[in-house]
Amino acid sequence: MGSRPAAEPPFLMEGTHMTASVLAQQSGNVTFLISLALMVAIFYFLLIRPQQKRARQQRQLVGSLAVGDEVVTIGGMFGTIQAMDDESVTLDVGSGTRVRFLKQAIARKFVQEDLEEQEASEES
Repeated sequence: MGSRPAAEPPFLMEGTHMTASVLAQQSGNVTFLISLALMVAIFYFLLIRPQQKRARQQRQLVGSLAVGDEVVTIGGMFGTIQAMDDESVTLDVGSGTRVRFLKQAIARKFVQEDLEEQEASEES
């Protein structure tokens, strides 16, 4: 009787060098890459995208400022823009007092509708 080799499992067939441990390692790598891509997507949508949106809104606000606008600074100071240059605005904060701020320090601009709503809420 000749010595015949035992039948090999299909994944160990001649010409194929993939073993079960190699297949398991590759599926582990794929799972890791999918998890990594999912974490990157979550960080993008929860942190990066909202920050970019806020920065875009701030640039639009700074670009829309004009003399005579009523604004509030990031420090909470209310005033009316009296003068502007490329980098700064001069606010009249009351009683003729003028204070100079960087344009980026303007947090919000009041439009006439906002002022009317504010006055109506103060009267109530």
